[in-house]
Amino acid sequence: MIPKVRMAELTSQEARENLTEDAVVLLPMGSLEDQGIHAPMGDYMAADLVAIEIANAARLDGVATFVAPVIPFGGRDFFDSSHGGISVSHATLAGIIDDMFYCLNRHNIRKIMIVNGHGGNVPVITEVALKWRHNGGLFVPSMYLWQVAYGELPGLIGAETAKKSSGHGGDPLTSVGLHFYPDLLRPDLVQPAPKAGKLNGLDLSSFSTARYDGANFQVPIEALETTQTGAWNCDPTLSCVETGQKLVARLAEIGAGFVRDHVARGLHT
Repeated sequence: MIPKVRMAELTSQEARENLTEDAVVLLPMGSLEDQGIHAPMGDYMAADLVAIEIANAARLDGVATFVAPVIPFGGRDFFDSSHGGISVSHATLAGIIDDMFYCLNRHNIRKIMIVNGHGGNVPVITEVALKWRHNGGLFVPSMYLWQVAYGELPGLIGAETAKKSSGHGGDPLTSVGLHFYPDLLRPDLVQPAPKAGKLNGLDLSSFSTARYDGANFQVPIEALETTQTGAWNCDPTLSCVETGQKLVARLAEIGAGFVRDHVARGLHT
């Protein structure tokens, strides 16, 4: 198996020889937004690196797996208020994913999995994946990394610690960042995140909801109105490189297993 993992590093001849109908291609994507005043804004960097870990683990199982260039801009949502952030409309993001599917499918590269690192991408991924299933017989699963990571954290670091460290601006992304690119983080800026707030008399319960009489209501607010630190309802001081190492190893294990047991076998319908 060719040692190159990134599609961008293949020569055109290597692409012809290796990107066959048996190859699996991972499409990483994320966002450029406020991840907490202590963390780099580009969570797409983590998604890209986790995709590489998944590909390398899948290769150990004999699956020829490659990683496409990462999509760095996330679908527009309440994080559009992030200073310096760049997001794209859902129509634009859908067009990019749709075009990537088209190009791969044209060359009979149909074993595809998305490795996603941004919640705002989920509805767009669902829309495009359903379109291609209905119209092209392409079945593309998506691994939303941080959703998976939230579920794994209690088993890796204990339920109580996970409850305190988990949240936007905390775990999983801060610990994963400390593992992958510690020099880009600013430990001197780390501080516990707010857990409550008010706007227009509403008790805010998240970046996009307000709580009333025990129920959450969707409200048109922006992240910057909820927190000035970019973090919410967590304690980033509890994040650490050891947690990041455990999380990345587990995400790679889960992702590679899914590639081996499902994607590599073909999911076309």
